[in-house]
Amino acid sequence: MRLYVLALNPTDSVTEGFLPAAARLGLDVTVLTDQPEAHRRRHPDIEVLECDVRDFRAVITRMSTHRKPDAVFTNSDHLQTQAALAADYFGLPGKSWQAALRAKDKAHMRRHLAATGADTVWSTELPAGHDPAVLSGLDVPYPCVVKPSEGVASEDVVSAGGPEDLVLRCKEIQARRPDAALVVEEYLAGQLCTLETLGDGRVRHVLGGFRTELSPPPYFIEECLTFVPAHPEPVVAQILAQLDALGVGFGACHTEFVVHQGRARIIEVNYRAIGDQCDLLLAQLLDIPLFEHILRTHLGEPLPADLGARTDGAARLAYPCAKSAGTLTAAPAAADLLVDGVTLTYRPLRELGERHELYRTNRDYVGVVRAIGTDQETVDRVVADFLAGQRWEFTP
Repeated sequence: MRLYVLALNPTDSVTEGFLPAAARLGLDVTVLTDQPEAHRRRHPDIEVLECDVRDFRAVITRMSTHRKPDAVFTNSDHLQTQAALAADYFGLPGKSWQAALRAKDKAHMRRHLAATGADTVWSTELPAGHDPAVLSGLDVPYPCVVKPSEGVASEDVVSAGGPEDLVLRCKEIQARRPDAALVVEEYLAGQLCTLETLGDGRVRHVLGGFRTELSPPPYFIEECLTFVPAHPEPVVAQILAQLDALGVGFGACHTEFVVHQGRARIIEVNYRAIGDQCDLLLAQLLDIPLFEHILRTHLGEPLPADLGARTDGAARLAYPCAKSAGTLTAAPAAADLLVDGVTLTYRPLRELGERHELYRTNRDYVGVVRAIGTDQETVDRVVADFLAGQRWEFTP
């Protein structure tokens, strides 16, 4: 069976998760990408074809003139709508393209949740090229948050404390992204959490979630995540109802939300598996073939009624971040450790000698620590002790 995987840049999720899972399922894989050389270097044994994957018409044409697809899949935020349209064109299982678009475009998401009565958040849109001074005339609730309508990974997500600050922040983002529409919305107070779900359009499993620790304002860099086996049932029910309103329920979904005084409100919906190696940790922690399950849904196979997931695990991820721009001149090597019953994995995300600017986003990550055990306090201590013993140095 032929599986087409749509991708932009190579990611750990695809390289270490989905491609090995496809091999275990006996699938023939073709990667369609606009960065073919990067993928050929990362996985030379996989068929890689160049394609303008942001254009669903180019994707359909490339498949039509190559080999007949049996499944179309992507784990990219940017390509969910294109993959859904291609799957629908070929009559294959897939996500609703309308739901994929609502999830990707934060302005569409806010409008749809409000229109269906699922949740209403004060928000407005600033189209690309428009003067942000027009926002000064609106009754914006401060503090507020401004972000690209189709952004990812905390890219250019920033809070603003007043009208002048908001206009300044918008102009800064426009200078970097002149073609991006922006969303301005009320700041939603509360503990930031995630909900990880997996569905086949008929059955939906809740895999648990994470509590997320953020960098100090005005930025929103995810610095640590602690696994939560089960959020309170009323909270989960609220989030699932909002996902239902959006039409989200097929394949993997990573939803970020806050809880304040018992009310759960979606921040954003990433209609894919959680990234930044959290999915690799989740598969190991739950002891299930997570990536195979996700691919099977796109092959039209039903999910089992019980995934048989392990329920006694504790886990934490931590992301040491660059504190300044410069060249990375000292950093720890990859490590696999067993400490006090905790399995700890460290993987560098930047190579020595690389120069980077300071982005104030997840692109500032220099490495990732994944730790799994059965006692949360022990897991947290082992992670803290490991990080305290390492150093990352940047030369201006």
